[in-house]
Amino acid sequence: MNDAVLPSKRATTPPSLTRIVLQILSIIAGVAFGLWALYRIASVVFLLIVTALFAYVIAPLVQLAERSVRIAGRPHHLSRGGAIVVVYVLIAGGVSAGAALLLPTAMQQVSDLISRAPAYVQSILSWEGGWSRYYEHLPIPIELRRTIDQSVRSAGDAAIGSARGSFLALMSAVGADLPWLVLIPVLAFFLLKDATSVRRTIVTALPQTIRLRADQLLDELNATLAAFVRAQLLACLLVGSLCGLGFAVLRIPYPLVLGVMAGALEFIPLVGPLLLAIFASIIAALHAPIEVLWVIGLLGTLRVVEDYVIYPRLIGRGIQLPPLAVIVAVLVGAELGGVAGMFLAVPTMAIASVIFRHWREWRDDNSSQAPVQTPI
Repeated sequence: MNDAVLPSKRATTPPSLTRIVLQILSIIAGVAFGLWALYRIASVVFLLIVTALFAYVIAPLVQLAERSVRIAGRPHHLSRGGAIVVVYVLIAGGVSAGAALLLPTAMQQVSDLISRAPAYVQSILSWEGGWSRYYEHLPIPIELRRTIDQSVRSAGDAAIGSARGSFLALMSAVGADLPWLVLIPVLAFFLLKDATSVRRTIVTALPQTIRLRADQLLDELNATLAAFVRAQLLACLLVGSLCGLGFAVLRIPYPLVLGVMAGALEFIPLVGPLLLAIFASIIAALHAPIEVLWVIGLLGTLRVVEDYVIYPRLIGRGIQLPPLAVIVAVLVGAELGGVAGMFLAVPTMAIASVIFRHWREWRDDNSSQAPVQTPI
């Protein structure tokens, strides 16, 4: 009897193993196809992501505009669409007023920076020549000295070429994506107007057993993204304003341009502040070398206060990521998507951590509710 049962068990083992292998291969193929599809429609995906971030920024203003106001003892309130239009008008007016006040000064500083660029390059070359003459008197072998000279020249040429290429690539990307960027407020309007109904449709389309978990997941994802976007925007405005004011007090050239650059680069974790420090230090060194110490002191103090005092209070408990995870996410994002990848790395990591935590809780709940089979 045992001999009759044993072959049947052996016969059922290979199909189960084959089934597992096929499931793993199908999952890998599905993930690969999804990544390929995202790569093919990367521009559309990036547009939707930026639209969602813009919607998160203005959502509190829309909710404020929707509040009821008593007029002649009767409550009146705007519709969702009307509140969005009012917020758009206020934003357009604020941007126009800010541009009218700051744009002439910014354009003057930019034109002055461009006109002095050849003199700056000549100053850098003169500094390099002075350094070369300094170590010519040192007891260094001729071959080593030539190697150092060649390395310095190669590094300078590479830095200039990289900066020029990055600037041209940025201008090309802005010119190519400008028609897409015009769609952001249009798409954000419909996203803000229909977000509640779309979410309700998604939740009700799911099986009854996971609706509550899905609703909780969407709530936490919404809170996480809202915390990140609003905290990042406030941090950019605060850092840009403080840097511009600090550079003006220290009499560093082009304080408005440097302040705007500081606010824009604050969107890129780790790399952005470092680039600002390098650029501001070079500008300060070209005018007065002692000013480099003031720039480093200002930016270092601001970085400590921003990272350990201001930003944690801005973001609250919406995102909890260890520093190592942030660094790895930024490096991976830079490798996959350049500047856009670095910008999207942290929120993507935060979303992944929230989804993983909910999946783990859902798995633990299912395992705890599973009936325990006692052996006979």
